[in-house]
Formats: sequence, C-alpha cells, structure tokens
Amino acid sequence: MTKLRVQGGTPLSGEITVRGAKNFVSKAMVATLLAPETSTLRNVPLIRDVEVVTELLRLHGVQVDYDQEAGTLSITPGVTHLPENPEEMDRLAGSSRIPILFAGPLLHNLGEAFIPDLGGCHIGDRPVNFHLNVLEDFGAKRIQEPAGMHLVAPKGLKARPVRLPYPSVGATEQTLLTAVMAEGITELTNAAIEPEIMDLIAVLQKMGAIISVDTDRTIRVEGVDRLVGFSHTALPDRIEAGSWACAALATGGDVFVRGAEQQAMTSFLNVFRKVGGAFDVRDDGIRFWHPGGELHSMALQTDVHPGFMTDWQQPLVVALTQASGISIVHETVYENRFGFTEALVEMGAHIQTYRECLGGLPCRFGQRNFYHSAVIQGPTKLHAADIEVPDLRGGFSHLIAALAADGCSLVSGIDIIDRGYEHFMQKLGALGADVEKIAE
Repeated sequence: MTKLRVQGGTPLSGEITVRGAKNFVSKAMVATLLAPETSTLRNVPLIRDVEVVTELLRLHGVQVDYDQEAGTLSITPGVTHLPENPEEMDRLAGSSRIPILFAGPLLHNLGEAFIPDLGGCHIGDRPVNFHLNVLEDFGAKRIQEPAGMHLVAPKGLKARPVRLPYPSVGATEQTLLTAVMAEGITELTNAAIEPEIMDLIAVLQKMGAIISVDTDRTIRVEGVDRLVGFSHTALPDRIEAGSWACAALATGGDVFVRGAEQQAMTSFLNVFRKVGGAFDVRDDGIRFWHPGGELHSMALQTDVHPGFMTDWQQPLVVALTQASGISIVHETVYENRFGFTEALVEMGAHIQTYRECLGGLPCRFGQRNFYHSAVIQGPTKLHAADIEVPDLRGGFSHLIAALAADGCSLVSGIDIIDRGYEHFMQKLGALGADVEKIAE
C-alpha cells in the first residue's frame, strides 16, 4: 500500500490536461473484439483500467500496441480464443468489472465466453444478474464453474426487446455490445444516454452497426452479419475535469483543464456557478477558479444524464464544506456513495447523512434503509488527518480535502486513484501541491 503525505492549505494553481474518458475508453477497447481488423483509438489515458483491459484482451489472443506518449491504442483481434489460464482472468477481475462486457462480443466471435467473479468500487449494488439475463434472453446458456461463469451460444444470438428498470450505463453497454451482431432488431427502452454511451454508439456505427436513438431513451439496434475495425478519438473525461474543478474551488485556486469540453459538462458548470465558482470556456479547455468571497450553499440531486452526474457529487461535497449555510445533496444513482464523508467529518466537516430522500423528489432508495442523503453545514475549516481511500472517486475527494486542510495529512491506498486519474501525482506537482509518496 502506498501513502501520500499531503501538506494542505496551498491553493492549486496552474494547468493540467485531461485525455479520454475512462468510462468510454475501456468499453471501446472491448468493442474491438467484434471485428477481426485493426482498430485505432486515440486520446487514451494511461490509467490502471486501460492496463487491465489491455491484459484481458491479450489473454484472449488479441494484439494490443499502446503508444503512451501519443495516447494511441492499436488493437488487432485476429484469431481470438478463451484464456488458457482462467486464474489470470480472476486476478484482473479483482480490480475491474469490465470482464462482464466481454461476453457479448466473445459469444459472437467464439460462440463461448468465460466471465470471472467481478470486483470494482464498493459504492452500491451493481449486480451482474441483469447482464446474464440479457445474454440468456439473446440465446446464451450459462454454466457456473468454481472460478466464474462459462457462457455458450451454440445457435448464435437472436435479438430480443429489452426494457431496463433503471437507465443503467453498464446494462445499456451490455445490450449494445450484444445486439449489434444479433439476428433481428433489438429495441432497448429506458436506456442510458450518457455522452460516453453516445461515443460508444458512434464507434459501433463506424464499425458498421445500425443504431438509432430516440428522444424517449429508446435505442434500436438492427443486427448485422459483420463489423469492421474503426479509427476514433475518445471524448474527454468529464469526471476528471470536474474533479480538478472542485479541487480548485475547495482550495481557493485557479486551474486550467486543457481538453475539458463544455457540452458534456453543462449540468456541472451550472452547479459550479451557483456554488460561487467561476469558469471560462475556451477552445482548448476550461479554466476553473475561486473568484473570492463566500461560496453558496445549495440543494442538489444527482441523476442520470442529462442530470448532475453521480461521479461529480463526491468532490463537490468537499467544496460544499466551505460554503456558507446548509447544503443538501440527494444521491439517486448509487445507494452507498456517502461512506467517504466519515473521513471529512474526522477532518472537521459538519456532515450528517440520512435515509430519507432530502432536497428532491422521492427516489428508488427511499424507504430502503440506505443513507443516501447528506446535509452539509459550512463553512468549516478542515484540519489534517490520516485517511484511508475507500474507492476511486471518494479517494480523489479525500485528496481534495487533504489539500484544502490545515496541516499535514497521510492518505493511504492512493493506488486506487490510478484507476481513473492519469498521472495524478505529476498533475498535483504542476499545480503547486506539496505532496510526497511514501511507500510501505
């Protein structure tokens, strides 16, 4: 485990660059399994999730070449096969939930797939039953094995109507990757329409898929017999851009995020301005800064796109500890996403979590005993503490809190942050942060 010594109290100031979105790049890498030709993906960040998917592809016989400096991936499936050593799949799955998305492409390619037990951040219930049910509806049969699930499709996959009980991103991705080469037309209703989903649809269309998206969250996919390789530039990571923006706000700093784009961040920018932050949208990025004076408390509810993204909630809560008055945040996407606030309370923040749906309409977590609403009273001066990183986004939020606090904090488990934030140590240095890694 690696610890980070953080000397807080210095405003972050300077320029950093964000590259492609973690939540898109890994899924586009999986999509390459649908075609034998080489696919090229640009603007790829050097993060742990990309490394995990690269290793998973190589275990299936796929050639992957990564020019880290240019941020370009070249992926050639050629003749794929199931991993010769399933234990390697299991090792990789411990840090990612991506393997479940391999199922559809592998069933089209090989007629079978092996999916190990899955890992990922513990922020709420993300069951794989829906994924397996969709695959079974399309014609796959599953066989439980000690190390995971073996799926076979001896008669191929056939299109089926799919209605999601909730606009789940992962479930939408699974359906898309399975439906593009299934026989017939798949009508997916109540689908997720996040920018990362739309970029995945753009990639699949480049490969030869026929996909239409209606305004009522309905996606129709007409299965085709063959897909080809693609060349694509990934959209920027709006989560990382928002995280650095919140870091600038919480520390009283001024950060230019090169590569950030306005359109995918509309709801974030509105909230950032309401809280009292300032920003300037430029052709090559967005500058975020604290203009001085008091920050404003507010009521906020997370939601699926085009609402306020759940991954922006945690870093924003840190900034809200510095706002005057009482803020209310209602989390409606993941039921256990406020666990990270315990560390903030230890650092002096006044935060109380509740089971009730506060500050917004009732959500699916109401009356289910989940602490999914938070009340933040500020401003409160944060003080240094020893912190254990709980998950990817919560971990970066703890890092923001340590940067804003008085004194020297020790943040443990920072390796998790590498999953989604490229070169975050170098970026902290570029912004003038006083930080040092301490290996144990």
